[in-house]
Amino acid sequence: MTGTTVSRIGETELGERRGQQSGAATRLSRILCPIDASEPSAHALAQAVACAQWSGAGLTVLHVTSPMVAGSAILLPAMFERMELNRQEAVGSWVESHLSGTRDAGGHVDTMTLPGDPAQVIVACAAELSADLLVLGTHGASGFAHLALGSVTEKVLRHAPCPVLTVPPLAAETSRLPFERVLCAIDFSNCSLAALEFAMTAALGSGAALTLAHVLEWPWHEPPAPVFSELPPAEAAALQDFRRRRECQALAHLDTLVPDALAGRCHTRITHGRAYPEILRIASEEHADLIVLGVHSRNVVDRTMFGSTANQVVRRATCPVLTVRR
Repeated sequence: MTGTTVSRIGETELGERRGQQSGAATRLSRILCPIDASEPSAHALAQAVACAQWSGAGLTVLHVTSPMVAGSAILLPAMFERMELNRQEAVGSWVESHLSGTRDAGGHVDTMTLPGDPAQVIVACAAELSADLLVLGTHGASGFAHLALGSVTEKVLRHAPCPVLTVPPLAAETSRLPFERVLCAIDFSNCSLAALEFAMTAALGSGAALTLAHVLEWPWHEPPAPVFSELPPAEAAALQDFRRRRECQALAHLDTLVPDALAGRCHTRITHGRAYPEILRIASEEHADLIVLGVHSRNVVDRTMFGSTANQVVRRATCPVLTVRR
C-alpha cells in the first residue's frame, strides 16, 4: 500500500455534528445526457437511465450536430442536406435502440437534436432545462484529448451550470444503482462542502456507505513519508508532532461534517501525499462506485485547480465521478 492513512469510524461520542444541516433534500428533477452515438456515450446513457429510474427524474438525451461548412453547403447543398439527414436518422435509431427498455418500463425520456458548437449547446441546454445533473461519457485514462466528446467534455466540466457525472467505460457495473460505496474528497473549501451535500444525499437515499477523505499535502513529495530516523532527533520529534496535530485537526473537522443519520455507515480517512493519486487509491481500496469532488468556481484559478486534482481524477477513475461546482 502506498502512502500513510489514518482512518477512524464515525462514533456517537463525537458530539454535535454540523452535517445535520447538509443537503439531504437535494433531489433530481431533470437529467441531461449528451450523446455522440459512441460506445462511451452508450455507457453514459446507461448510467443516466439508471439515475433517472432510481430518482424518478425526467431524462433528456441531447445530440448536437456540427454546422455544415458554409462553402461546401453552398457548393453542394443537396448532398450535404442528405448527409445531415442520414446522420440524424442514424443517431435517432441509435438512441431508440438504447432506450427501448426504458420506454417499455414507462420512463419519461425526451430526445433533442440541436445544431451548433457542442460545448456551448450542452451548457446552454442544461441552463435552459434547469437540469440538475449532466451525464457525460469518457474514454478513461487516456486523458482529456481522448474523452468521448473530446475537448467538449473538458469545456462542459468547466462551465456547466449543474453537477456533472462523468462515466468511464471500464466497469460493467457502471450503471448499477443504488450506489453502495460513495467516496467524497474533502478539502474544507466551499465547493467540497457543496459536494458533500450531494454525497450525503446519495448515501442517505441509497443506504450506501460513505467515506470522507482528506489528503494532507506537504512541501515534499509523498509517498514515501520522511524517514524520521535520518533526521536530527529534535527535528524528527517536532515534525512527527506537527503531522499528528494536522491529522487530529483534520479528523476533528471531518467528524463535525458527519450527520447522525449516517454515523453508523460513514467513516473518515486522512492520508498524506498528492491529492489525486491518494483519492484514486482510497477509491480502489474502498471499492467505491461513486467519487464526489468539489470544483472551484469559474475564474482564473479554476483552470489551475481543475487541471490538477479534479482533472486527473476524472481522467483516471474506474467508477463514475460527480463534480460539483460552487
